[in-house]
Amino acid sequence: MSRLHENHLVSRIGWLRAAVLGANDGIVSTASLFVGVASAAAGTSEVLVAGAAGLVAGAMSMAAGEYVSVSSQSDTEHADLDRERMELEMQPEFESEELAHIYVKRGLTTDLAHQVADQQVSLGRRKAMDPRSRWS
Repeated sequence: MSRLHENHLVSRIGWLRAAVLGANDGIVSTASLFVGVASAAAGTSEVLVAGAAGLVAGAMSMAAGEYVSVSSQSDTEHADLDRERMELEMQPEFESEELAHIYVKRGLTTDLAHQVADQQVSLGRRKAMDPRSRWS
């Protein structure tokens, strides 16, 4: 892979964190259920049925929770971007100033930040949204 097309995965591994947390939660809760049912002097089949039921219930719960969490975050980010797009159409000068401020905070000189922001706004809505979004 050339240096021009270097991939950085750090910003895209949120799924790994969720998977590790989910797996750890599933292992601990299922093991605890096995121990609890086994300590009640239940037979082997009862322990296995309880463990399987706990495993399935935990997996469904984690999947539903993750789906709701990701959907909520996505909806919020898209609504925020829609608001920014509307502001860009209605107040391009203000949005250009806001973009310049973002670039100054990222280390550009004030003059260069204003040049970049003005050019992005003049190129249109999509280019002006790039610094604000991973989806634009």
